[in-house]
Amino acid sequence: MTGISKLMDILAKKEGINNTNIPEVKIYKASEYQPRQPLCYEQGIIIVGQGRKRVFLGDKVYEYNPDNYLVLSVPIPAECETLVDDDPLLSVFININITVLNQIFGKMDLPIVNPKKTHRGLYVAKTTDSIKDAVKRLLQTLQSEEDSRIIGEGVVHEILYRIACSENAEPLYALALQNTNISRVDKALKEIHTNYQHSMDVEKLAGLVNMSTSAFHRAFKDVTSSSPIQYIKKIRLDKARNLLLVNGLRVNEAATEVGYESATQFSREFKRYFGSSPVQHIDKNRLVY
Repeated sequence: MTGISKLMDILAKKEGINNTNIPEVKIYKASEYQPRQPLCYEQGIIIVGQGRKRVFLGDKVYEYNPDNYLVLSVPIPAECETLVDDDPLLSVFININITVLNQIFGKMDLPIVNPKKTHRGLYVAKTTDSIKDAVKRLLQTLQSEEDSRIIGEGVVHEILYRIACSENAEPLYALALQNTNISRVDKALKEIHTNYQHSMDVEKLAGLVNMSTSAFHRAFKDVTSSSPIQYIKKIRLDKARNLLLVNGLRVNEAATEVGYESATQFSREFKRYFGSSPVQHIDKNRLVY
């Protein structure tokens, strides 16, 4: 294990997602290989200490590992494969706070961004030594509740700054501006994640971000690799999956909770998306959760 992975291992008390002393930071641990499966990524940065993951989005494959970090400039439903060698996969997730990002960018000399340029909602970039050093200090800070409370925020801000200074960061610049396609799509995504259980009208979403329906549909697919309707469906199914596995809801209860009027339709779409019926999925994943 490296110094970074050892520190992550100390913080990873259990399999899966581990909260830390800083709410915006989480540690993830996986001790076994996990085949390709649907996963909804949150908006944030994932830096790996040990192991590898592959993300499948549209016709592209992105691999992130100790040498390459993953940036989710918007929340993205994708498919993920977890590759574990002799030791568990360990990674740190850092939430992207747009307000903080704007504060950082306000002090930087930024390149001019073409507002009409297409920016995919995720990218991979090389983990530089300066990023590794900052991540190691963050992990050391997280070992102490007092250190986390007093200096944790500053270390997180440094990591965001280091990421912003590194390669492929233009989507983050575009995200922080108001008139770019990715920032408009991000605003629509926030509306979807807030009200996914209600009926969603694509024309209203387009109007919310001052775009024509056709332009919005095109920009939305450029960023997320899904149409707005497909994206909403994936979010509903992912939320329902958590309700079934974490909250212990019944199938019909979870279906209603995420906006389905028909439990039969919900079960059919759930099986199509996750590869097994809700009941089968609960039985297969019960021990994990």
